[in-house]
Amino acid sequence: MRVLTRRFPHPPAFLRQGPLREGAFPSRLHDPRVAALLGIWLGITFGVCFFTGLVSHFMQHPPSWLAWPARPVWLYRVTQGLHVATGLASVPLLLAKLWTVYPRLWEWPPVRSAAHALERVTIVPLIAGALFQLATGIANIAQWYRFRFFFTVTHYWVAWITIGALLIHIAAKLAVVQANVGPGRAGRAHLTDRHSEPEPPGDGLSRRGLVVAVGTAAGVITLTTAGQFVPGLARLDLLAPRRPDLGPQRLPVNRTAAAARVLALARDPAYQLEVVGPRPFTLSLGELLAFDHHTSKLPITCVEGWAADATWHGPRLRDLLDAAGVPPDATVRVESLEARGGYRTSEVNPPHARDPLTLLATGLNGAELDLDHGYPARLIAPNRPGVLQTKWVHRVVML
Repeated sequence: MRVLTRRFPHPPAFLRQGPLREGAFPSRLHDPRVAALLGIWLGITFGVCFFTGLVSHFMQHPPSWLAWPARPVWLYRVTQGLHVATGLASVPLLLAKLWTVYPRLWEWPPVRSAAHALERVTIVPLIAGALFQLATGIANIAQWYRFRFFFTVTHYWVAWITIGALLIHIAAKLAVVQANVGPGRAGRAHLTDRHSEPEPPGDGLSRRGLVVAVGTAAGVITLTTAGQFVPGLARLDLLAPRRPDLGPQRLPVNRTAAAARVLALARDPAYQLEVVGPRPFTLSLGELLAFDHHTSKLPITCVEGWAADATWHGPRLRDLLDAAGVPPDATVRVESLEARGGYRTSEVNPPHARDPLTLLATGLNGAELDLDHGYPARLIAPNRPGVLQTKWVHRVVML
């Protein structure tokens, strides 16, 4: 421990030039209390964003021991909406936080001890990871994929690195937060040399004004993007890339039939749905449309954060499985007409497969299913990510 905390010799004074010189950053806004408050807000938004991101990841890639429930039907809508909303609100908070503390990058001496050097090194993955997560997350919700890596896998693993670095940073800066935030903070000022001094007089933005401005910016961003997933706020959806009521049959489309290269197959008069179980059978499109139909009002929620309510109709998946003799505890795989793609198939566990709201939908909002929404049939199930609501279904197989 003494090796880590032993003070290094001071560097020569002549090296203290440029941003290293004393008084190089005179703004009163570079203040420990402002930085601590912004850090607390960021810790909350990053924490919620990380947790809800885990929910989304494990819903899409569930381990064998975990079966996500089908109810409540709105759960994924809330968790993924919070994931995107807190990520977007973090943008002004992070930028303001970095601006407030960046003079600390030029503190003198640059490294005081081995422990101090280790603390400074851990800031690198924290800042780099936070900027990477927010930048690629915004690119994802805008469906702007100019990077060469697979977004979901990279986003997931960088999230762990970032949250790990954040926890280390919180532990290292806990004394600073205690000395600058909360009642009785003056009595805790001795805990660190980083405590807020009374604000000097001057023109321009005050410390309180900066905190209010940043909080207002985060609130405005949230309010003008939450209409993607909050019913009734669509008219305020000014900054979000999607309106949940715009698209064929009043529903957005992420992947079109043309992009999936299924135009000819989906329109083929010889289309058949194959259901594979102990008593396998096939249905022509006419027979599928004649199968006992039901109606479900369910939201569809995509990882990009948008969600929309819709009324679907078609056969219940469980009725098709019962007709094929599939046991109630069996998992099934739903297969698309797509020839390739990471989500051309999806597995449906018993809680979803047997839910009475789960349909192999052939219609949407009172009309025949649009080609871009999955005609001739698509899966729609409660509390399930949109990428797993397989479109252009032609085969259901018992696993």
